[in-house]
Order: sequence, then C-alpha cells, then structure tokens
Amino acid sequence: MKYIDWLIQWLENYIRSSVKVRTYERYRLIIEQHIKDKIGGMELNDLSPLVLQQFITGLLQSGNRKTGKGLSANSVNAIISVIQSSLKTAHLLGLTQEYTADKLKRPKLKEKPVECFTLAEQKKIEQAIIIMNGKKDKLYGILLCLYSGLRIGELIALQWSDIDFAKGILTVSKSCHDGKDGLIIDEPKTTTSRRVIPLPKQLLPFLKGIKKKSNSPFVVSANGKSVSIRSYQRSFELLLKKLNIPHKGFHSLRHTFATRAIECGMDVKTLSEILGHKNPTVTLNRYAHSLMEHKADMMNRLGKLL
Repeated sequence: MKYIDWLIQWLENYIRSSVKVRTYERYRLIIEQHIKDKIGGMELNDLSPLVLQQFITGLLQSGNRKTGKGLSANSVNAIISVIQSSLKTAHLLGLTQEYTADKLKRPKLKEKPVECFTLAEQKKIEQAIIIMNGKKDKLYGILLCLYSGLRIGELIALQWSDIDFAKGILTVSKSCHDGKDGLIIDEPKTTTSRRVIPLPKQLLPFLKGIKKKSNSPFVVSANGKSVSIRSYQRSFELLLKKLNIPHKGFHSLRHTFATRAIECGMDVKTLSEILGHKNPTVTLNRYAHSLMEHKADMMNRLGKLL
C-alpha cells in the first residue's frame, strides 16, 4: 500500500473522531503540504529509518515551501509526530512488517525568549484603551488579557455568561480558532486550561459598562458579532503602531501578565493554575528569568536592612 493511501485512511478513520477539529486540520495540512509529494508515493514497507531520517533532514534544510529555507524544529517535530503515529497504527493493523519510526532523531526545540511589555509600555496601552471611552469596546479584551493571562483563543471565545460579576471571577471553559467558514469554538487547549480566574476588582466596572452596551453574547465583539482571531491580532498590531510601541505578538500580553504577577510576589503554583499550565515546572522554566530578577530584588531589599 502506498503511504499516502494509508495516510488518508488513517486520518479519516482513526484521527478525525478522536481529536479536536483544529488538530485534525493541522494533521491534514501537514500531510498535504509536506508528506504527500515527498514520501507519499512510497510503499509502506519501504519507509526505512534512513529514508525517513533523510526526509526529516531535508525539511530542516529546505522544507519551507514559501522561502525555500528550513522549517523550524517545532514544525518538523509536528511532522514527525504524524509519521510516527500513522506508521505505528499501520503496524498494529498488520500493514507493515515492523515499526521503526521510533528510531527517528527529533531536532532539539529552542525555547523562544519570553517577550513582554515594560511597565511603561503596559501603562501606555491601558491608558490609550481607556481614553477611547467606548469608541472601540472590543479593545478592552486587551486589558482583560493583561490582567488575567488569557490566551487569544480563550479571549475571543469568552462569553458574558463566563463572568460572574458578583464573585469577580472568570471561567475558562472553551477556546476557538479561525476556520474556513468562520470562528470555530472548541474545548480549551488542555484539561488544565479549564480554570477559574479571579479578576482584579478595578477591572469589573469597565467590563460591566461594556456588557450594558453589548448586543452580543461574546465579550469581544463588533456590531453584535464575534470577531476572528486574525482581525483581533491586526487591531492589536495597529494599536501598538499608533502608540509607537515596538511590535510584539498578542501572546506577549499573557507573558506580561505572568511577569507582573511575579513582580508582585505571586507564587509559582498559583500563577501556574491561573495560566492553566500543566504543572508549576512549566511556569518555572518559562519565567525563570523573571523569577530570578524578583528574587534578586527581594534580596536587595533585605540587604538594605543591614
């Protein structure tokens, strides 16, 4: 059997019903864009460890179809996961003589440096949004991210019913992504992404004011309708440009929240739960630099007692 023929069967019969829509679409694109033309025409039993490793090496060197440059380690690891999972299932079903894809050498992931806004930049963003005074209510979602650490998919999927104003808490129970036919609401990224976040009391009056004027079930909306993730990212980019603040991705708002929380003395376990990380170790590794700076500051304060 040709590998591409098996991939189509594997995708439709073993993946579609067991993963989120977004994961299915990602696997489908990986197969279409990177596997199909390169090794899709090969017989299953001809996909030896060396053949697969040569394919992976090629991706790292010139796998980007737009630029001709190499793909990132993260992208290549995603492709390897598709190859290993599909071939493992094929072997379990007796379609291949043996399973050898586990011998593939994965490229090492490089931890991306955490980008966050300085306190001065954060205040500049906050003041600009508040000064707009209702002209662009959807931008208040940026404030919400700065003080809750929400991911953009969680923010865009957030509905007014998810906010308990009496208790001052926000419940994250869903996320979303842009689909071909509009916004696709899905479950959160992981099980730990389902969480309850206490909101600063100073933020509640702003949210109440927006809710009174809103004619949409979504917290972030335009003309009564939900907005796409891409359009909201674009709005954020334009705001930064208007304020002459160097460009940073939307996810930097989440990093900024985490950094400010550490600076205020929040412990790692509490921060990890608010961010929805799998465990505190993830938080510790990601924000090690901020934690070290906080510890140094605390030690300097102690030193002043001498």
